[in-house]
Amino acid sequence: MRGFFMYFTTQTHNSMTTIFPTLYSTLLPSALATMVSCNYNLPDTNCSLIMRGVSDTYMLTAGEEKCILKIYRSSQRTYNQIKAEMELLLTLKEHNVSISWPLADSNGEHIIRLNAAEGERYAVVFTFARGKVLGQFNDAQMQSLGDAIGRFHEISSKITLCDERWNYNFQTTLHEPLKLLQNYFTDLPEEYQWLQETAARCEKKLTELGIENFPKGYCHFDFLPLNFHFDGDNVTLFDFDFLGYGCLVSDIMSFRVHLMLDVNYKKITTEEAEKTYTSFLSAYGKHRSLSENELAAVPYLMPGWWLYYMGFYTTHDQFYTMLQPTHLKVRVNMIRQLVEQHLK
Repeated sequence: MRGFFMYFTTQTHNSMTTIFPTLYSTLLPSALATMVSCNYNLPDTNCSLIMRGVSDTYMLTAGEEKCILKIYRSSQRTYNQIKAEMELLLTLKEHNVSISWPLADSNGEHIIRLNAAEGERYAVVFTFARGKVLGQFNDAQMQSLGDAIGRFHEISSKITLCDERWNYNFQTTLHEPLKLLQNYFTDLPEEYQWLQETAARCEKKLTELGIENFPKGYCHFDFLPLNFHFDGDNVTLFDFDFLGYGCLVSDIMSFRVHLMLDVNYKKITTEEAEKTYTSFLSAYGKHRSLSENELAAVPYLMPGWWLYYMGFYTTHDQFYTMLQPTHLKVRVNMIRQLVEQHLK
């Protein structure tokens, strides 16, 4: 350890350009504001950090205009994966799907490379999704949301992106997350066993329902209210960080998860949740009909959704606190309560 310390102090004394190895850095908002002003011809740009996640998200303001700047973590998204996301969003924009889309810089590029302390990172400026997050919705808003997601699936089921994204299947939503999580459940063997048994039960049921033959395309996989804004009754979809290829009904499932959680936490009644869900499906169905088996699969897809994001926690230092035994026990108990209510 002493030799390691001396090595870096010696290097630092000999060269002011030496940077200590860095896992993750937070880029200075004022410097990002200058970069955006120059690259996007936006004078008097202000920038402020608003949240961390798969990417660091900043609010940009230039006069009355608002934009969103995302700085992707290279450890989470490759350049080609980001490029594929941009390709999909620009295709959706061309087809007038209500989304937040990437803006091109003065050179016509949508992705800017930045040399950060930990290495190359990638920046993208997005249009701001007007409106705000809502917790409860009226019928017109559900018509708007169902219509937007239905139109998104119409496009995403017919295109093949030129660059890489991952697949959502049994391997990525059940088997791999369980392996990633195993060591974190050393002190919770009963909870881990329940997760294993539930995963096997869901895989069996989904196979019986014919999931391999379900309509497929690129999915958002995270249609919770934090990822769409309502301006009155009009919706704008955003945050396609987890865009991947899989069964389209997975996006129906992620919104259904939100409704189930609201019922669980007594924010809405079961009757209100069902009314909202029915209205949403009615609007969605104008663009793509859902088979009885797809609808029956929704609750059996939910455990894989939970497992996928719990597995993601193991790859992202921001979420390490969520992997402590106390947090895991609470999370699994909540999932278990929901599963027992909805799986037959």
